[in-house]
Amino acid sequence: MSNVWREKFDNWRRLAVAAGGWSAATPATTRVSPRALLHDALPQRCALCSAPAGRRPLCAACERALPRLGPACPHCALPSIEGEPCAECLRRPPPWTNALAAFAYAYPLDRLLHAFKYRATLAYAPLFAEALAEQVQVPPQMLAAVPLSPRRQRERGYNQAQEIARPLARCLGVPLHPVLSRTRDTPALAALPWRQRGISVRGAFTAVAPVRGVRVALVDDVLTTGATLRAATLALLAAGAARVDVWVVARTLPPSS
Repeated sequence: MSNVWREKFDNWRRLAVAAGGWSAATPATTRVSPRALLHDALPQRCALCSAPAGRRPLCAACERALPRLGPACPHCALPSIEGEPCAECLRRPPPWTNALAAFAYAYPLDRLLHAFKYRATLAYAPLFAEALAEQVQVPPQMLAAVPLSPRRQRERGYNQAQEIARPLARCLGVPLHPVLSRTRDTPALAALPWRQRGISVRGAFTAVAPVRGVRVALVDDVLTTGATLRAATLALLAAGAARVDVWVVARTLPPSS
């Protein structure tokens, strides 16, 4: 073991001893999580500016600089005057009740989400979950993550929506259940024209667990056209869900924004 890594290991061991060790006799309430110990022993550098970030993936300054949404339509999460419903949602309401987004899909959050989704930078999940939890006023009865097809899940190795929903469920104290399944594989929507996205995912989901009379919040990473979330919402409503809200980390804004 090199001197550098020996020093880091010794730091971690001292922290573990200070926390009371990890024997089976140690009460669970007094233990410090291995993740917290590792973060203390190996301090983080901000993913955006490389400044010290403690236990966080971003430093405080970069977290504050992330592109937050201002007043937005409660149904589509697009900017609106004083947070009133927009004209499009009044004319053609989406199947879900409310949409909630923590950020605008803009630089540098788009870089973080891309790394999270395609390069398995899963350490960003708690950051995204905490930002979403801050926006929640009335928790639902259940959280559900938008599922991937089995093929895409095997290729990627994880479901980005599930990775966000898991720490979010812990933050809110709300159960997370796998209530949806993909009935068929669909092409990646990013490669399709906007008008074809709704057709591609129509009927692509089915409910596989009881949701009758339950208020469900459906979790995903980004809301763009809403085609995937629309299809998933319709499947939950068809199974008897009392209400479906959609919660996303980021909302794609129109070019004029």
